[in-house]
Amino acid sequence: MKHVSVLIPQGDTSLSSIEATYKMFTMVNQTLERMRRPPLFKVQLVGLNKETTVTNGLFTVKPELTINEVTKTDIIVIPAVHGDMNKLLQDNDDLIPWLIKQYKTGAEIASLCIGAFILASTGLLKGRNCTTHWLMADDFRKRFPEVNLMPYKIITDEGGIYTSGGAYSSLNLLLYLVEKFAGRDMAINSSKIFEIDIDRHSQSLFIIFHGQKDHDDDVIQKAQQFIETNYRDKITVDHLADQFAISRRHLERRFKKATSNTVVEYMQRVRIEAAKLSLESMRENVNEVMYNVGYTDTKAFRMIFKKITGLSPIEYRNKYSKDAAA
Repeated sequence: MKHVSVLIPQGDTSLSSIEATYKMFTMVNQTLERMRRPPLFKVQLVGLNKETTVTNGLFTVKPELTINEVTKTDIIVIPAVHGDMNKLLQDNDDLIPWLIKQYKTGAEIASLCIGAFILASTGLLKGRNCTTHWLMADDFRKRFPEVNLMPYKIITDEGGIYTSGGAYSSLNLLLYLVEKFAGRDMAINSSKIFEIDIDRHSQSLFIIFHGQKDHDDDVIQKAQQFIETNYRDKITVDHLADQFAISRRHLERRFKKATSNTVVEYMQRVRIEAAKLSLESMRENVNEVMYNVGYTDTKAFRMIFKKITGLSPIEYRNKYSKDAAA
């Protein structure tokens, strides 16, 4: 039997991700019981204290065990967290040695959504791939530059360390763990019970691009603003460098450092974000949208759109347009 420790951090923790984890694994046991088979998982809530409040004190969670009472476990799930990340990481600093020790003695660790910040604080993600909620990607990169963040992915699996994308996409990681430990048939059964699309791999469809502006490079801030204002026009990197009187090489280096995107990537993201908004409104057809956001090559537009969103422009319009929703 696998011992599953659902971690209850101090501070503002997502009650829904705690409950979802608990229900997912216990539902597997209930299904096995109906099949007259023994349970696979022993699921327990584990925390620093025997009681903690979440959602600004609205709810109280009472872990069954403190971390000091758990000497050995098989799977640790870190739920999503919210709020002031500096305070949250500081309040949960005592979890770090325990997580490291458990991993070194054979436990596997999974973080859901922004729970990746706690996991990364252990140093166990150094040099590994991981994901988290795309809204927190820039903050994560600043805090943990040694981690290879892949914000478009829903699941990463790195040697017994797992991370999930944002919000309810973390349910896909729970299904992934069910499949690993209980088999494909059980994962499919669980996906039907919880009505979750199985085998989703990307959260790129849900990303809203705002641009990374939380930096101190004034020239790059102005370059970003120029791109966002003039994205319909033909803008080249050389033109942008001339506009701000710096060399192309220095512009590209500083732009990448400040925004985590190349200049060309940033232009593409701005244009595709504008295209998404137009397609959602259903006011223009795909070709009109393409021209209005600065593209003239249909093949290139469709290829870049699908690369960024995971859908073709027509598929995106059919899924998200106001007329389709009605």
